Amino acid sequence: DPPPVQLIVQFLEQASKPSVNEQNQVQPPPDNKRNRILKLLALKVAAHLKWDLDVLEKSLSVPVLNMLLNELLCISKVPPGTKHVDVDLSSLPPTTAMAILLYNRWAIRTIVQSSFPVKQVKPGPPQLNVMNHIQQEKELTENILKVLKEQAADSILVLEGALKLNKDLYVHTIRTLDLLAMEPGMVNGETESSTAGLKISAEEIQCQVCYDLGAIYFQQGSTNTSVHEKAKEKFFKTKELIAKNGSSSLHFTIDEERLAGYCQACEVLTSSSDDASQQATPYSQIHSCMKSGKYQDLVKIFLEDNLTLSLPEQFRQSVLRELFQKAQQGNDALDEVCFKVCVCNTVCDVLQGRIIDIQFCQLFLKPSKEKIDFLLEVCSGSINLESASEELKRRMAAFLKNLCLGMEDLQFVFMISSHELFIKLLKDDERKLLIDQMRKRSPRINLCTKPVTSFYDIPASASVNIGQLEHQLILSVDPWRIRQILIELHGMTSERQFWTISNKWEVPNVYGNVILGIKDSLTRDLVYILMAKGLHCCAIKDFVHAKQLFAACLELVTEFSPKLRQVMLNEMLLLDIYTHEAGAGVSGERPPSDLISRVRGYLEMRVPDIPLRQVIAEECVAFLLNWCENEYLTMQVPLPLVQTNPYVKLGQLLAATCKELPGPKESRRTAKDLWEVVVQICSVSNQHKRGNDGRVSLIKHRESTLGIMYRSELLSFIKKLREPLVLTTILSLFVKLHNVREDIVNDIAAEHISIWPSSIPNLQSVDFEAVAITVKELVSYALTINANNHFWLIIQADIYFATNQYSAALHYYLQAGAVCSDFFNKMVPPDVYTDQVIKRMIKCCSLLNCHTQVAILCQFLREVDYKTAFKALQEQNSHDAMDSYYEYIWDVTILEYLTYLHHKRGETDKRQIAIKAIGQTELNASNPEEVLQLAAQRRKKKFLQAMAKLYF
Repeated sequence: DPPPVQLIVQFLEQASKPSVNEQNQVQPPPDNKRNRILKLLALKVAAHLKWDLDVLEKSLSVPVLNMLLNELLCISKVPPGTKHVDVDLSSLPPTTAMAILLYNRWAIRTIVQSSFPVKQVKPGPPQLNVMNHIQQEKELTENILKVLKEQAADSILVLEGALKLNKDLYVHTIRTLDLLAMEPGMVNGETESSTAGLKISAEEIQCQVCYDLGAIYFQQGSTNTSVHEKAKEKFFKTKELIAKNGSSSLHFTIDEERLAGYCQACEVLTSSSDDASQQATPYSQIHSCMKSGKYQDLVKIFLEDNLTLSLPEQFRQSVLRELFQKAQQGNDALDEVCFKVCVCNTVCDVLQGRIIDIQFCQLFLKPSKEKIDFLLEVCSGSINLESASEELKRRMAAFLKNLCLGMEDLQFVFMISSHELFIKLLKDDERKLLIDQMRKRSPRINLCTKPVTSFYDIPASASVNIGQLEHQLILSVDPWRIRQILIELHGMTSERQFWTISNKWEVPNVYGNVILGIKDSLTRDLVYILMAKGLHCCAIKDFVHAKQLFAACLELVTEFSPKLRQVMLNEMLLLDIYTHEAGAGVSGERPPSDLISRVRGYLEMRVPDIPLRQVIAEECVAFLLNWCENEYLTMQVPLPLVQTNPYVKLGQLLAATCKELPGPKESRRTAKDLWEVVVQICSVSNQHKRGNDGRVSLIKHRESTLGIMYRSELLSFIKKLREPLVLTTILSLFVKLHNVREDIVNDIAAEHISIWPSSIPNLQSVDFEAVAITVKELVSYALTINANNHFWLIIQADIYFATNQYSAALHYYLQAGAVCSDFFNKMVPPDVYTDQVIKRMIKCCSLLNCHTQVAILCQFLREVDYKTAFKALQEQNSHDAMDSYYEYIWDVTILEYLTYLHHKRGETDKRQIAIKAIGQTELNASNPEEVLQLAAQRRKKKFLQAMAKLYF
């Protein structure tokens, strides 16, 4: 008997044999019962082998395995021609999702396998028919490989998406394949969407997918070395899963020796490319670093060894001596390396209780900030305070303390004494004693006074060290405490710029240039820090402290800088806008008239040489739009402001368009103006460039400066809007712009879409890809503002429909109907469920193989689509509840057709259900129209509620 795998070859070869017609013309293999049975037998053999790709790949050629897996996709109801990357795996039946996974795993495994060198088989005696067969198979294999390589990126995305599934899947067994082949009426309700089949756990899927992804990433690393990091991640994840679950529990075996080889290769390839990083021991690594001149890596090895202490003292000293010798021979660049290695050795000696070497003392005769920083870095990296013994902590503390006592420059002493390690190692009493000793040794420092304003009248204390004061300065949000700390710090040293001590203190460049021009260093530090802290509090929505900090800063700058005074007034206006929008504005309370007047005043401000932040104008215009100040934006805003400020111009056009929406078509001139502005923003600038070969190529610039602002700036501005009418207007504009595209297949519907022009003169200049992305972002944002706006939900559904995500599209179509009908207890308005929406719902159900749902939805149309309904009911393989939906059909013609259809098929039980449905008195054609409409409405309600429970 032939082995099982050879049966697959025989069955598929028989099923794929071409036929010859009466005119002796070769025809494709017919789709008859015999061929379907042969294909099913091949699938059953593969199911018997548990779809183990290792077994199948060893025995089947690429064309045969390609044919087999395509048959699996077909029988698993994956629509032909559908891109797998566009399918949402989580919404598919388990066996369908598993079929897609198997195909894409095989695809990338085949690509990887094709990259390996193949040993040529020594040919036997030439036989013409055999050679022709081999040549045909070779060409077929090459064509398949070409297609697989073109789709490799999509296959990788599918598998990456599978890693996020985190749920068990099922693969077809002989039993489930038999069920699929049976007549639908004999399956007793069990279909491929059930959990029948061989269960594959989520961890097993992740293990195999990680391994396959690792292999393809490793193979791609030959042309892109950065991909090796991804390969390493996947292979080590595979090892982790195997260690957790054991390889014996997997349905799909993994070659652990090969996996180990991959892991070892990734370790080498993701480290530095020199020999030193590939050595196993620190000794060989150090030797390689010395030989190749990679001295920074050498320092890193010594620093890491300070924790492990694996290198002997003599070896460390010998390396340092060799470095000193090379430095003395004229290599000045080694002086820094000698110092760093010496510091590493010294800290190691300290921790092991040895005497500090004289070389360290010589190198530290002239300390610098850089030297102190590196020393503290080594000390911190050489001791783990959580696990270190008390003896080690005591030794490190004594070393740092003696280091402070041996220094003359107080600035360096404070660098050490304010370090986190020093504070943790020494008790408060010890630190105070050390600071007192230092102060006795140095002359008394006189504190300077600053007569700028009454703000400096509080006396300052210099009893705390600089490090502690800086720490308090970073944490404090009390303006008066900040001022006191700065006076103390400036009293201790006049050389530091304390506005630089925290990288979190950020002030916009337009302000920074003015602030840093203040001559008095204390005033400069204070203004900068107050503003930076205020802006940070705004960013984290701590508006109370932000107001205190800005008020103190305003008081300070009022006395000496009218320019900074106006800056602070502008920032306080922005703060008040934020405060209202996050507080009373959330509940719909209108802002006080004073705030609206200040916003208008800012927009109309004409003070020369005042540094302005664009975000303030942006927020002011958004504020006026959100509170329907359309009259001001349309009629009262000064013309020069519209011409110079793009946000004001955009706001004016939006306000005018919203005002005119209820009016006649001829009054919509502003809608055309707004359309032209947005089209210009979404246009790309084309430039011609001559290449080396003399040809002229076209370059498109995505972020074009043709418009009044960049598209990203427009999107950022729109995301500050909350007024539904304004959002609907701009959203409908972008939807219309999206629909204007020539190659668009499925239009997106939107409210007020008719007000926009229906064509663009220069269609090629518009970046429609960016427009599509913007539409998706805008509708997602709009739904965060109001998740129950049915028009926005329809747009979201249309987007999913246009991108072939039919389950998600149905979800949003149903949600749109539910929110405007009290979950279908009332009638869905006809402007929501238009014929176009219903037809798209029908198509979604059809492509999801829910054919009974298609027939029911055909009744929802103004004119019942009997042709589509009858065709859907003829389908015998439906994924929905079929006859249990008959109670939702109110059209007698459809019910009569169902009765005839079941009688023709001999399906007595289903025929009785249809007869029972048609026999209900409320469906009697003699009933008054009101009764018939009520019966239809009741069934619509129940059906839509059942659909909602299914898709929500």
